[in-house]
Amino acid sequence: PWDFSNSNRSFRPRPCPIECAPEGRQHDAMIRVQQQPFDAGQELAALKAGRTSIGGTVMFLGTVRDISDGSDIRAMTLEHYPGMTERALQEIEAEALRRWPLDASLIIHRYGRLEPGEDIVLVITASAHREAAFDACHFLIDWLKTKAPFWKLEESPQGATWVAAKESDDDAAARWEASPP
Repeated sequence: PWDFSNSNRSFRPRPCPIECAPEGRQHDAMIRVQQQPFDAGQELAALKAGRTSIGGTVMFLGTVRDISDGSDIRAMTLEHYPGMTERALQEIEAEALRRWPLDASLIIHRYGRLEPGEDIVLVITASAHREAAFDACHFLIDWLKTKAPFWKLEESPQGATWVAAKESDDDAAARWEASPP
């Protein structure tokens, strides 16, 4: 169930249906794919506001670097297929909910042309206990890197190059498939 009322192409799902949150747990999920910058501190404060059941919160913030594989990076352009990307992110988040007792989660992923120092992705997980929050956040970012349909074009002094999948990212994601908690 999606709410498309936000004109900036952000998508906010309503609280996750029971099949996503085992044992009838109430969980608030938010997934946004957007072009505009976000404020990680404000997003964290909003996620935690009024939630006294949260005992541990973990945040991952991914940022465009100025160097990649030894080459200077001037910018990175991220492309995606609207609709398909949000569905994939929802499926990834639903898998995290099946594995860990999360009270809340947030995934924000930007698209468009970004320069070094700009934030690309924000993942926040919150649970009654820190271990679940840490593991779920680690899982989410590993699977986002390999399963979310985003394409990256890096601009360097040598020209523009599409970024290929990295074996190390595939290995990181595979460990979650080999040994789910």
